[in-house]
Amino acid sequence: MPVGDGSEKKPLRELEMVSSQHPLTAVLQEVGPDSCPGDLNFHCHTICSDGSLEPLRLIEQATTRGLRHLAVTDHHSYRAYQPMRDWLEQRQKAGEEVPMLWSGMEISCLLRGCLVHVLALGFELNHPALKPYNFGDAATGEALRAEAVIQAIHEAGGLAVLAHPGRYRLGHKELIAAAADLGIDGGEAWYDYDMQTSWRPSPLICQAIDLQLLNLGLLRTCGTDSHGIDLGGR
Repeated sequence: MPVGDGSEKKPLRELEMVSSQHPLTAVLQEVGPDSCPGDLNFHCHTICSDGSLEPLRLIEQATTRGLRHLAVTDHHSYRAYQPMRDWLEQRQKAGEEVPMLWSGMEISCLLRGCLVHVLALGFELNHPALKPYNFGDAATGEALRAEAVIQAIHEAGGLAVLAHPGRYRLGHKELIAAAADLGIDGGEAWYDYDMQTSWRPSPLICQAIDLQLLNLGLLRTCGTDSHGIDLGGR
């Protein structure tokens, strides 16, 4: 994004207030290379977008695996959330220990002319700001711009996270820096770029991304980006 007269700094100050007060922030501050897939998972998919698991099968598997926190981030849809939330509440009433489920959605947008994905985490369901992004496909026009997506997520009370920063046409250094200028809250630091059957973070690129995010004061997340029938892999 072009450098302006300094007004680009305003979103960053707003970000610091949003992210520091969000209840998910304390959880994300725990994230490290060993957090996923057994403890935390903030990137996975169901049949509500391009995944293979039905929502109830996914949440059953997450519970069996002993996950503490997760967000299902279907593309441009959070239809999976409510049935999973209902299922968890039933198990809680029966005295079972269950994961904490956070609202999630993966949103396509343009950042420096590059198509990227932003994860919306912990937002208010059915908030009007996210309506343009909840129709199963990418938005168009001004709503497709990264700054519009980040602003909409913040208006809905959520955190905005750049998904898999090492997978795009432009390098992660440029994209993370540009996203930080727009007020993004964090990035997906720990990711399996080799897309193995059993998830493992790709060490060199993930370490570089984690360090860049740390130096910028941004939150770090992790996720399997599961599209298959096993939350333990891609």
